[in-house]
Amino acid sequence: MNYNLNNLSEQAQKTSTLAALKKLLQLIAHEKQTLILATITILVNSTLNLLGPFIVGHTIDKYVQTKQYHGVLMFSGILLAMYLVGLITSYLQTKLMGGVGQRMLFTLRNAIFNKLQLLPVDFFNQNKAGDLISRVNNDTDKLNQFFSQSLVQFIGSIATMAGAGVFLLAIHIQLGVAAVAPMLLILVFTTIVSPWVKRTNAKNLKSVGGMSAEIQESLNNFKVIIAFNRRDYFRKRFDGANQQNYKTAISAGLANNIFMPVYSLFSGIAQLTVLVYGIYLIGTDFSIGLLIAYLSYVTLFYNPLRQLAALWANFQTAMAAWDRISQILGLETNLVNIDNVLTEPTTALLEFRNVHFGYTDDNEILHNVSFKLEPGKTYALVGPTGGGKTTTASLIARLYDPNKGMVLLNGKDIRSYDANERSQQIGFILQEPFLFTGTVRENILYGNELYKDHTSEQMEQVITDANLGSLLAIFESGLDTKVSSGGDSISLGQKQLIAFMRAVLRNPDLLILDEATANIDTITEKLLSEILNNLPRHTTRVIIAHRLNTIENADEIYFVNSGEVTRAGSLDDAMNMLLKGKRVS
Repeated sequence: MNYNLNNLSEQAQKTSTLAALKKLLQLIAHEKQTLILATITILVNSTLNLLGPFIVGHTIDKYVQTKQYHGVLMFSGILLAMYLVGLITSYLQTKLMGGVGQRMLFTLRNAIFNKLQLLPVDFFNQNKAGDLISRVNNDTDKLNQFFSQSLVQFIGSIATMAGAGVFLLAIHIQLGVAAVAPMLLILVFTTIVSPWVKRTNAKNLKSVGGMSAEIQESLNNFKVIIAFNRRDYFRKRFDGANQQNYKTAISAGLANNIFMPVYSLFSGIAQLTVLVYGIYLIGTDFSIGLLIAYLSYVTLFYNPLRQLAALWANFQTAMAAWDRISQILGLETNLVNIDNVLTEPTTALLEFRNVHFGYTDDNEILHNVSFKLEPGKTYALVGPTGGGKTTTASLIARLYDPNKGMVLLNGKDIRSYDANERSQQIGFILQEPFLFTGTVRENILYGNELYKDHTSEQMEQVITDANLGSLLAIFESGLDTKVSSGGDSISLGQKQLIAFMRAVLRNPDLLILDEATANIDTITEKLLSEILNNLPRHTTRVIIAHRLNTIENADEIYFVNSGEVTRAGSLDDAMNMLLKGKRVS
């Protein structure tokens, strides 16, 4: 399945802004009451601002020109009260929308993170971690900024502009038409340019994600960079990503600022038209106070448009960010569970039945593979590098599903087991295990609910009973030994020991060891062999290793190469296959 987000971006760009906005509003549907209250405060604030010019014009015509200063003072007091109420409503709308923005940010990041946990390994193989981090942090923040800061001004500007337009047309229809006419040209310009602005911002957000991916990769591999003295290589790669980000940022800046000068031009044309036409009308049914009020309404009509110029660019950026976020939220795992599966009578713990698999549709790695694993036996998978050993093990653990065929666990399709049930029965020790920052205890108990309430003394007894005490003794502070995610606090071999203890303590029916002793010394490897031999009799072991002493005691050896899994027979037969790189008859 195609999980590459970069390939999905072209399709996302074709999504209309209205459709994207509808999906976004569905995500914050629980904020409906707060949004309604914020909208009311915005409308009250806009109404008060719109009444101001009318009162000013009325005061000039009726009280200023006739020198009735008590009326001037009275309406000045009214205006002051209106502006104080406007101040309060402005504060309320900012507070309400700021809360909406922060809660939306919290909800979005939770939704993305929860979705990432549901997606299969295939998704993470096709996408860089740095780009995913950028989507979780940077893109969600773009949406938060729009909702908490820009949306208030956006709605307020539209309300003020609509009200001012009504006043312009109500006061004098011909002059109102002349004042509003440039707006039609603005609408045409905005409709034409907006898709380009959105695409440009999407490219910029993508380049930010790409640069984050380069930084993350460089930091993760810094030891390799130093060891090979190739700072220049990664410097060039970062410079390339930085240059790309610079170019897209310049383009996005140009796109985001293109509306303001155009809107200002048409605003100036409208004000000039009203001034000339209004002076011409004075002396008929048009007064000086009415002209002053009219010019104020033209300003109230076009100033929000200038604000909308900047806000519209922010809106397009937010929609581009939402497209990138919704790409993740719209994905579904291809590891779907199935129901109503019959259990076949079998003596095998696990069976591959005519399995075909490839990471991509055009490159099949395993071809029509069939074999069985019996309870309590030890199986070794051998073969040349790239032959498909780890792929076979990944299918056993259901990190992937076959493209064709079936994997059976205890006579049932493995797809019928939920994740908890499957992981309880199948343990997987990777060649490079991942540990979390914390202690040895926390990493051993990761995902194991059985011992979560045990004290350290009880856990030490459990580890001793499981014949793992000799491994725990290797750590200086035992269960309290500190572990960092970077792995600098302990060696790679010690990380493998922690992963080994973590898997064994789950007491799985099937334990897969993928080069699990590759970074362990001979003495410790012997300890591991003894522990494996002392596992419960029903536990099946699948070992992927290149060391002969690791596989020589296996009950059965399978040779994996060229898309086929073949029973090798004796260790000598397996060695002949490895040397020849093919099956022997």
